[in-house]
Amino acid sequence: MDTVEPAAARPRAAIVVTGSELLTGTIADRNGPWLAGQLTELGFQVGRLLVVGDRPADLADALAAAAGCALVVTSGGLGPTADDLTVECVARFAGVPVELDPEMYAQVNRTVAEWARLRGNVADAPLDAPLDAALEAGVRKQAMLPVGALALPPVGTAPGLVLRRPGGPLIVVLPGPPSELQGMWPSVLSAAPVAELLTRVPAAAARSLRFFGLPEPVIAQTLRELAVPADIEVITCLRRSELEVDIRPAPGLESRAAVLADEIVARHRDQLVSADGTTTDEALARVLLDRGWFVATAESCTGGLVAARLTERPGSSAYVAGGTVAYSNAAKVSQLDVPAETLAAHGAVSPQVARALADGARQRFGAAVAVGITGIAGPDGGTANKPVGYVCLCVTTDDGAVLARDPVLRGDRAQIRERATDLAMHLLWQAGRR
Repeated sequence: MDTVEPAAARPRAAIVVTGSELLTGTIADRNGPWLAGQLTELGFQVGRLLVVGDRPADLADALAAAAGCALVVTSGGLGPTADDLTVECVARFAGVPVELDPEMYAQVNRTVAEWARLRGNVADAPLDAPLDAALEAGVRKQAMLPVGALALPPVGTAPGLVLRRPGGPLIVVLPGPPSELQGMWPSVLSAAPVAELLTRVPAAAARSLRFFGLPEPVIAQTLRELAVPADIEVITCLRRSELEVDIRPAPGLESRAAVLADEIVARHRDQLVSADGTTTDEALARVLLDRGWFVATAESCTGGLVAARLTERPGSSAYVAGGTVAYSNAAKVSQLDVPAETLAAHGAVSPQVARALADGARQRFGAAVAVGITGIAGPDGGTANKPVGYVCLCVTTDDGAVLARDPVLRGDRAQIRERATDLAMHLLWQAGRR
């Protein structure tokens, strides 16, 4: 990732994600990136994204590091166990005590009672029957709120919180499970203290460009030559083989940012996917729908990854006909009518077989366009003429178009398969936009 001079004059936000399981690698953090995207779209400049363990000292240090921000959002540590310490740490940071909130206690108690009944913990006892000591202690812990905090309705069992540190940031405290955090987000935005803060946040004015096949060093050189102003932030990131160029101007520089975007597009138009942030996958879905085309896949080395990408999007049944994973030569012949003599003459990994796979998929599924992929994903199986990473792709259409590539892709097995999938999606898009 390459960043050119961070933008100024936008309120800064910090994200503090808690959970020792995140630091041990047991699970990956999904909340931090999601929150960063939401805050950026709201117009904040996200200055810190910290992941800390369930230790009071570490959480206190993270909050102290974020004290100069306008907004701090925490995730995790709101549960009933002894290592769920976020509420106590945030209250200490804000300089207020915690106390039992009777209304929240009643609400959490009912939720836990319903949960216990579903799992048979209290059999057929009425919902107002006393919980056992362990469950009651958990309810009480989750109903202990900082004095003066605004409680956000629980999505699970734990409430969220909004409170302010005197002379410091507004603090939003959210649960750790991603479904609960995202489910609570609308309540965050409608909470009066947050809504008031948002009135003072300039609207985001980001411009996103997407390129395919444009190397990062090349765009870096372009940005140097264009002399990007210090308060226009330009972030480049390679994801799914697309180079994303996000241009985020400080308030008042929107026009200059638009000119900069146009200059970048003019220099690299041949590699441009979109000038409005549309990804290859989104553009492919649009073109298939616009043309009334159905697409089919015939995959060997990618093992169904292209079909999975095509069907990720809701509504994909309107343009995806089907797909076949034909890994063995016998499957290629029997399932997709690849001529045995083609396999014998050229080998399973060859441009000729990729073409036959695409044609076979179109015929089998009655599709207007299809892609065939075969390759050597490794780590073994390569030869001098066909090394590991050699992948043959072909897209054919019912009106006679043929787009073929046979690159040597770098990386390990997973990376080669992923990059082959990326290239297949791009070739399908190119075929559709002719």
